[in-house]
Amino acid sequence: MSVHFHKEIRKTEKQLVNLCTLVETSVRNAVKAFVKKDAVLADEVICGDRDIDKMEIDVEEECLKILALHQPVAIDLRFIIAVLKINSVLERVGDHSCSIARRAIIISKLSDIDTLPPFDFDDLISLVMSLLKKSIDALINHDAEQAYSILEKEKEIDDIKQKMYSDFIESSKSNPANIELNTAYLYVSRYLERIAEHAINIAEDVVYMMHGEIIRHQL
Repeated sequence: MSVHFHKEIRKTEKQLVNLCTLVETSVRNAVKAFVKKDAVLADEVICGDRDIDKMEIDVEEECLKILALHQPVAIDLRFIIAVLKINSVLERVGDHSCSIARRAIIISKLSDIDTLPPFDFDDLISLVMSLLKKSIDALINHDAEQAYSILEKEKEIDDIKQKMYSDFIESSKSNPANIELNTAYLYVSRYLERIAEHAINIAEDVVYMMHGEIIRHQL
Protein backbone atom coordinates (compact mmCIF):
# COMPACT_ATOMS: atom_id res chain seq x y z
CA MET A 1 0.00 0.00 0.00
CA SER A 2 1.09 3.61 -0.65
CA VAL A 3 2.63 6.02 1.86
CA HIS A 4 -0.55 8.09 1.56
CA PHE A 5 -2.64 5.08 2.58
CA HIS A 6 -0.59 4.47 5.71
CA LYS A 7 -0.83 8.16 6.63
CA GLU A 8 -4.61 7.91 6.44
CA ILE A 9 -4.55 4.75 8.56
CA ARG A 10 -2.50 6.55 11.22
CA LYS A 11 -4.84 9.53 11.05
CA THR A 12 -7.85 7.27 11.59
CA GLU A 13 -6.15 5.54 14.50
CA LYS A 14 -5.36 8.90 16.10
CA GLN A 15 -8.99 10.01 15.68
CA LEU A 16 -10.15 6.80 17.35
CA VAL A 17 -7.75 7.31 20.27
CA ASN A 18 -9.10 10.84 20.72
CA LEU A 19 -12.64 9.48 20.72
CA CYS A 20 -11.64 6.88 23.33
CA THR A 21 -10.28 9.66 25.53
CA LEU A 22 -13.48 11.70 25.20
CA VAL A 23 -15.69 8.71 25.98
CA GLU A 24 -13.65 7.52 28.95
CA THR A 25 -13.69 11.05 30.41
CA SER A 26 -17.44 11.27 29.85
CA VAL A 27 -18.06 8.01 31.72
CA ARG A 28 -15.73 8.99 34.55
CA ASN A 29 -17.45 12.35 34.99
CA ALA A 30 -20.92 10.80 34.76
CA VAL A 31 -20.03 8.33 37.51
CA LYS A 32 -18.57 11.13 39.61
CA ALA A 33 -21.71 13.23 39.11
CA PHE A 34 -23.81 10.25 40.15
CA VAL A 35 -21.77 9.44 43.27
CA LYS A 36 -21.52 13.10 44.36
CA LYS A 37 -25.08 13.95 43.25
CA ASP A 38 -23.54 16.81 41.29
CA ALA A 39 -26.16 18.14 38.89
CA VAL A 40 -23.78 20.75 37.43
CA LEU A 41 -21.19 18.15 36.44
CA ALA A 42 -23.97 15.90 35.13
CA ASP A 43 -25.15 18.70 32.86
CA GLU A 44 -21.58 19.14 31.54
CA VAL A 45 -21.51 15.45 30.62
CA ILE A 46 -24.78 15.79 28.71
CA CYS A 47 -23.57 18.87 26.83
CA GLY A 48 -20.27 17.16 25.99
CA ASP A 49 -22.04 14.37 24.13
CA ARG A 50 -22.19 16.61 21.06
CA ASP A 51 -18.39 16.38 20.75
CA ILE A 52 -18.52 12.58 20.95
CA ASP A 53 -21.22 12.43 18.27
CA LYS A 54 -19.23 14.70 15.95
CA MET A 55 -16.03 12.73 16.38
CA GLU A 56 -17.87 9.45 15.78
CA ILE A 57 -19.09 10.81 12.44
CA ASP A 58 -15.57 12.02 11.54
CA VAL A 59 -14.08 8.56 12.21
CA GLU A 60 -16.77 6.83 10.17
CA GLU A 61 -16.29 9.18 7.23
CA GLU A 62 -12.54 8.63 7.31
CA CYS A 63 -12.98 4.83 7.33
CA LEU A 64 -15.41 4.94 4.42
CA LYS A 65 -13.02 7.14 2.47
CA ILE A 66 -10.19 4.65 2.99
CA LEU A 67 -12.39 1.75 1.91
CA ALA A 68 -13.48 3.58 -1.24
CA LEU A 69 -10.09 4.91 -2.31
CA HIS A 70 -7.67 2.15 -1.28
CA GLN A 71 -9.66 -1.09 -1.05
CA PRO A 72 -7.49 -2.47 1.79
CA VAL A 73 -7.01 -6.21 2.31
CA ALA A 74 -5.95 -8.61 5.09
CA ILE A 75 -5.06 -6.96 8.40
CA ASP A 76 -5.61 -3.44 7.01
CA LEU A 77 -9.15 -4.37 6.05
CA ARG A 78 -9.76 -5.98 9.44
CA PHE A 79 -8.45 -2.82 11.08
CA ILE A 80 -10.93 -0.61 9.23
CA ILE A 81 -13.84 -2.97 9.91
CA ALA A 82 -12.91 -3.13 13.60
CA VAL A 83 -12.61 0.65 13.81
CA LEU A 84 -16.06 1.10 12.28
CA LYS A 85 -17.56 -1.28 14.83
CA ILE A 86 -15.66 0.09 17.83
CA ASN A 87 -16.46 3.64 16.74
CA SER A 88 -20.17 2.85 16.95
CA VAL A 89 -19.76 1.10 20.31
CA LEU A 90 -17.92 4.09 21.75
CA GLU A 91 -20.72 6.41 20.66
CA ARG A 92 -23.21 4.19 22.50
CA VAL A 93 -21.03 4.23 25.60
CA GLY A 94 -21.15 8.03 25.41
CA ASP A 95 -24.95 7.83 25.22
CA HIS A 96 -25.02 5.64 28.34
CA SER A 97 -22.83 8.09 30.24
CA CYS A 98 -25.35 10.81 29.34
CA SER A 99 -28.15 8.59 30.61
CA ILE A 100 -26.28 8.13 33.91
CA ALA A 101 -25.86 11.91 34.10
CA ARG A 102 -29.60 12.46 33.55
CA ARG A 103 -30.41 9.99 36.34
CA ALA A 104 -27.83 11.72 38.56
CA ILE A 105 -29.78 14.96 38.15
CA ILE A 106 -33.02 13.19 39.10
CA ILE A 107 -31.37 11.56 42.12
CA SER A 108 -29.93 14.89 43.26
CA LYS A 109 -33.49 16.28 43.36
CA LEU A 110 -35.05 13.26 45.09
CA SER A 111 -32.48 12.81 47.85
CA ASP A 112 -30.05 14.81 49.94
CA ILE A 113 -26.28 14.42 49.77
CA ASP A 114 -26.20 11.90 52.64
CA THR A 115 -28.88 9.54 51.29
CA LEU A 116 -27.37 6.17 50.47
CA PRO A 117 -28.44 4.10 47.44
CA PRO A 118 -30.44 0.93 48.13
CA PHE A 119 -27.52 -1.22 46.97
CA ASP A 120 -23.74 -1.03 46.84
CA PHE A 121 -22.44 0.46 43.61
CA ASP A 122 -18.74 0.29 44.51
CA ASP A 123 -18.00 -3.12 42.95
CA LEU A 124 -19.96 -2.37 39.79
CA ILE A 125 -18.36 1.05 39.27
CA SER A 126 -14.89 -0.38 39.88
CA LEU A 127 -15.49 -3.23 37.42
CA VAL A 128 -16.96 -0.99 34.73
CA MET A 129 -14.17 1.59 34.87
CA SER A 130 -11.52 -1.14 34.88
CA LEU A 131 -13.03 -2.98 31.89
CA LEU A 132 -13.44 0.22 29.89
CA LYS A 133 -9.85 1.31 30.53
CA LYS A 134 -8.43 -2.14 29.77
CA SER A 135 -10.43 -2.52 26.57
CA ILE A 136 -9.27 0.90 25.36
CA ASP A 137 -5.66 0.05 26.30
CA ALA A 138 -5.95 -3.25 24.41
CA LEU A 139 -7.23 -1.34 21.39
CA ILE A 140 -4.53 1.33 21.47
CA ASN A 141 -1.73 -1.19 22.05
CA HIS A 142 -3.15 -3.80 19.64
CA ASP A 143 -2.95 -6.24 22.56
CA ALA A 144 -5.05 -9.33 21.86
CA GLU A 145 -3.92 -11.06 25.07
CA GLN A 146 -5.28 -8.25 27.21
CA ALA A 147 -8.47 -8.32 25.13
CA TYR A 148 -8.88 -12.03 25.89
CA SER A 149 -8.49 -11.35 29.63
CA ILE A 150 -11.39 -8.87 29.49
CA LEU A 151 -13.72 -11.47 28.00
CA GLU A 152 -13.40 -13.57 31.15
CA LYS A 153 -15.26 -10.91 33.17
CA GLU A 154 -18.65 -11.45 31.53
CA LYS A 155 -19.96 -13.79 34.24
CA GLU A 156 -18.90 -11.32 36.95
CA ILE A 157 -21.04 -8.65 35.28
CA ASP A 158 -24.03 -11.00 35.17
CA ASP A 159 -23.61 -11.92 38.86
CA ILE A 160 -23.53 -8.26 39.93
CA LYS A 161 -26.56 -7.53 37.74
CA GLN A 162 -28.61 -10.27 39.40
CA LYS A 163 -27.63 -9.21 42.92
CA MET A 164 -28.48 -5.56 42.34
CA TYR A 165 -31.86 -6.42 40.88
CA SER A 166 -32.62 -8.62 43.91
CA ASP A 167 -31.56 -5.79 46.23
CA PHE A 168 -33.80 -3.40 44.31
CA ILE A 169 -36.83 -5.67 44.76
CA GLU A 170 -36.12 -6.11 48.47
CA SER A 171 -35.60 -2.39 49.07
CA SER A 172 -38.73 -1.46 47.13
CA LYS A 173 -40.79 -3.87 49.22
CA SER A 174 -39.47 -2.60 52.52
CA ASN A 175 -39.51 1.10 51.52
CA PRO A 176 -42.31 1.58 48.96
CA ALA A 177 -42.19 5.36 49.44
CA ASN A 178 -38.72 5.34 47.85
CA ILE A 179 -39.73 3.49 44.69
CA GLU A 180 -39.05 6.46 42.38
CA LEU A 181 -35.61 7.02 43.86
CA ASN A 182 -34.82 3.30 43.84
CA THR A 183 -35.89 3.05 40.21
CA ALA A 184 -33.49 5.86 39.28
CA TYR A 185 -30.68 3.94 40.98
CA LEU A 186 -31.68 0.76 39.16
CA TYR A 187 -31.50 2.58 35.82
CA VAL A 188 -27.98 3.75 36.66
CA SER A 189 -26.96 0.16 37.41
CA ARG A 190 -28.36 -0.94 34.06
CA TYR A 191 -26.46 1.77 32.16
CA LEU A 192 -23.24 0.81 33.94
CA GLU A 193 -23.78 -2.85 33.04
CA ARG A 194 -24.27 -1.90 29.39
CA ILE A 195 -21.02 0.06 29.41
CA ALA A 196 -19.25 -3.03 30.77
CA GLU A 197 -20.84 -5.13 28.03
CA HIS A 198 -19.69 -2.63 25.42
CA ALA A 199 -16.15 -2.84 26.84
CA ILE A 200 -16.33 -6.58 26.19
CA ASN A 201 -17.55 -5.86 22.64
CA ILE A 202 -14.47 -3.68 22.09
CA ALA A 203 -12.24 -6.49 23.34
CA GLU A 204 -13.92 -8.92 20.93
CA ASP A 205 -13.25 -6.52 18.06
CA VAL A 206 -9.60 -6.17 19.09
CA VAL A 207 -9.24 -9.95 18.88
CA TYR A 208 -10.83 -9.87 15.42
CA MET A 209 -8.56 -7.02 14.32
CA MET A 210 -5.39 -8.81 15.40
CA HIS A 211 -6.22 -12.46 14.62
CA GLY A 212 -9.17 -12.38 12.22
CA GLU A 213 -11.14 -14.46 14.73
CA ILE A 214 -14.82 -13.76 15.37
CA ILE A 215 -15.46 -14.86 18.95
CA ARG A 216 -18.91 -13.43 19.68
CA HIS A 217 -21.30 -16.00 21.18
CA GLN A 218 -18.45 -18.45 21.75
CA LEU A 219 -17.90 -17.79 25.47
